[in-house]
Amino acid sequence: MTAAVTVELPGTTTVSERAVRRLAAHAATEVDGVGSQVGVDADVTSDAAALRVRLPVRYPLPVARIAESCRTHLIARVGELAGLTVTGVDIEISAMELEPAAPATESARRRVR
Repeated sequence: MTAAVTVELPGTTTVSERAVRRLAAHAATEVDGVGSQVGVDADVTSDAAALRVRLPVRYPLPVARIAESCRTHLIARVGELAGLTVTGVDIEISAMELEPAAPATESARRRVR
């Protein structure tokens, strides 16, 4: 049986607040029901981040469910992508966006004569 060997490599990795903001904004748009104009502020320490998110939600989806799904997703994704522990995610619903209209079918576009 062999033992796993952990090697300490010299140096540090720092993830900037700007990078965390962008990661979080993109991650938020991965949640169904979240609009495209997500705003994020981040307070980052060496190993943790606290997020404040301005979240547009598509109308008429349930706001509380979308916010909770987004909070859970952000904690996981920012942790995965940035290697930081997310200590909190404060969410402000900034807008309600209408769902995009479904494209008209060919038969619906024809004029009746």
